Amino acid sequence: MNSKQTGFRRLYFATYYSLKGLKAAFASEAAIRQELAVISLLVPVTFWLNVSSAEQVLLVMSLVIVLIAELMNTALEALADHISTDVHALIGKAKDVGSAAVFVSLVMAGLTWAIILF
Repeated sequence: MNSKQTGFRRLYFATYYSLKGLKAAFASEAAIRQELAVISLLVPVTFWLNVSSAEQVLLVMSLVIVLIAELMNTALEALADHISTDVHALIGKAKDVGSAAVFVSLVMAGLTWAIILF
């Protein structure tokens, strides 16, 4: 993106590149597709649950955080693979830490849903 863009033009290109990234992640990562499927099923469920608005927001946001972690992990893995596809301890560590971030977000989402619902 041209760093000289300002105002609405910058906003347009930022949105364009963000949507391009979402499309690329959706096309290349099964985990992204699976998480979006779960989100599309569970978000409507929150409207039928007997929970407060604040609890509903927590339920939805816990799912969105999982998606954010997965997107960041996907970006990290793509960058690491671009640098080298050889086995390297630091690249392996970076990928493992990215995977751990996704795992922690999944546990947090599961605990959030369990605490609110039960």
